[in-house]
Amino acid sequence: MALRYQRRLWRYVERGRRRKLHRLLRHHREALDLGETKGHKNHTPLHRCCALLDHKAAVLLLKYGADPTLPDHRGDTALHLAARHVARGGDHAYEDLFLPLRIHCPSAMSIKNRAGKTPGDLLNTTAEDKWCPEETLEENEAECEAEREWRCKLLNEYEDEFQETPWQHEEDFSTGPNSETFEEWADRIHQEYGQKRRREEEQRHRRPKKEPPKSSVQLQRFLEQEHLEYLKRAQAKEEEVQAAKRRRYEEGCSRVFSSDSSRPLCYRDIPWPSLAGTPEEMAAAALRGVDPSDKSAYRRFLRRQQALWHPDKFAQRCGTRLAEQDRRQILDAVTALSQAFNRLAEAAK
Repeated sequence: MALRYQRRLWRYVERGRRRKLHRLLRHHREALDLGETKGHKNHTPLHRCCALLDHKAAVLLLKYGADPTLPDHRGDTALHLAARHVARGGDHAYEDLFLPLRIHCPSAMSIKNRAGKTPGDLLNTTAEDKWCPEETLEENEAECEAEREWRCKLLNEYEDEFQETPWQHEEDFSTGPNSETFEEWADRIHQEYGQKRRREEEQRHRRPKKEPPKSSVQLQRFLEQEHLEYLKRAQAKEEEVQAAKRRRYEEGCSRVFSSDSSRPLCYRDIPWPSLAGTPEEMAAAALRGVDPSDKSAYRRFLRRQQALWHPDKFAQRCGTRLAEQDRRQILDAVTALSQAFNRLAEAAK
């Protein structure tokens, strides 16, 4: 049975089926041992997620117990693979992949692979190349080829002009103090052409660049600052998401409970705090964005929810509009949710 689940796990990871992966881990967590699920080259599913830059699936595996310290055939952990992606300049690889792994398991930063490198070594040794990229070998060869073609073109033009107008400009070959040989002239023209081409490239690809760190200490400070900014952005994004969910919940309650429509209400038409989960989880979903430290506001909100989901009051507002096939299920869920809010209110006293 476990082997079948492991095959499904690998298939979902390879194809990026994160919803199915989440459902599999949630319902069959006890049948899977993520620490022993290994594939080609001793890779774990977490290794594969890092190789595919699927940061959402990697975070999901970490949530359900994936071990980020397990090595592959080269001794690389998942954090080693993430560090290599950052070193290659992958878009958002540092924020989306490297930081979650590092925060989840800080001890993995000290694990060395068979080459004796830690994830921090892989990140630091290539950091200067990341911030100060140099021309590759192919670019150098292409530039040399362009230079040869340019010199040949200049030489051919000069020979053609000499054959058409022989000795017409004999004074150009004088050897005075200000004379310029053909080689010097060709070099000057080539330099001017190169400068013009570089200016055009800079204007076409001009964009602000970050000041590259000049030492390992500055690089560490730079990475810490990037980490703090990432945490701030993540917190702001989470607050926006929670506020949006709470707003949708309140709008749904106002729309359904205050409506005079005679349309039958099915189970999915009721503005539950969340469609799935236990009554406690649904009550917790309704409390999104409410600060428990502010006891007065917290108690007021709980009282409103108790009044909103009280079975008798709910029956008065919506009892005649409930669909017959879902009536019992709706009333049972309302009763359970009301009891969950009552327990929270008792605990808040």
